[in-house]
Amino acid sequence: MASIDPTSRVASQVKLGEGVEIGPWCVLDGPIQIGPGTRLLSNVILRGPLTIGSNCLFYPGAAIGYPGQDFKFKFDNPTPGVVIGDNCTFREGVTIHAATHKEIPTRVGNNCYFMVQSHAGHDCQIGNHVTIVNAAVLGGHCEIADNVTIGGLAAIHQFTRIGRYAFVSGHSGFTTDIPPFCMAYGRNRLQSINQVGLRRANFPREQIQKLRTVFRRALQSAVTRQDAIAICESFAAECPPAQEIADFMRAGKRPIAPGSLRPPKELTAFLQARRRGEHIWGMESEEPAV
Repeated sequence: MASIDPTSRVASQVKLGEGVEIGPWCVLDGPIQIGPGTRLLSNVILRGPLTIGSNCLFYPGAAIGYPGQDFKFKFDNPTPGVVIGDNCTFREGVTIHAATHKEIPTRVGNNCYFMVQSHAGHDCQIGNHVTIVNAAVLGGHCEIADNVTIGGLAAIHQFTRIGRYAFVSGHSGFTTDIPPFCMAYGRNRLQSINQVGLRRANFPREQIQKLRTVFRRALQSAVTRQDAIAICESFAAECPPAQEIADFMRAGKRPIAPGSLRPPKELTAFLQARRRGEHIWGMESEEPAV
């Protein structure tokens, strides 16, 4: 039997699994299906279409399934909504928006942890064992692979992809794709291979060492994307994760974040403008150096 606090409002379309607990002052509106053992502590707002797996935990203030922040999408437009897997935790103030796509829902995998005030925009596709730390935000249509960690206050631009076992440092901003197994920081920069995460996941030591070489040659060096893919594939036979990086780069439409030893785009643009004899306002001193 499900347990529903008398102060909560649960629509007739809602289907509750065995052992579901609906705490005080919750609102469940529209077609919602909740799996066994899931708990809504209090003041949780859910809007269907929404499917939630088993043994999930929602803290006060979580709001799941409302329309995406898209000017083209109106409140009552049809949507496949949100699908959430098993064993996920959503802390205070988490928001996840419904899909604007007509057939593919916003999706969260199994064993994910959304910390306080984190956000996933409409049409995001989030894998398993993903951790999104306090106040980190994902724009619409982001693709986050398994075992990714996104640090607090990080902002991920819409349509950005993040590969498996990547780690995004807190207070970062990314408009570029982040390859698998990498540590990313700052504004669109890659720092290194995520060695700590890979060791904890029991990747073989030999593979981690090979990935360090792949990172140095393919992602830190000033090579084209095609050359970087070729470098990764040259290691694939002895290090299968290198092939995964190559496949990720080949499938992408957005730029790949550069390694920390490569010049940032802003500096490259500035130097190119200087060679053309152009003046960049705010990037040059008005008076000659003494």
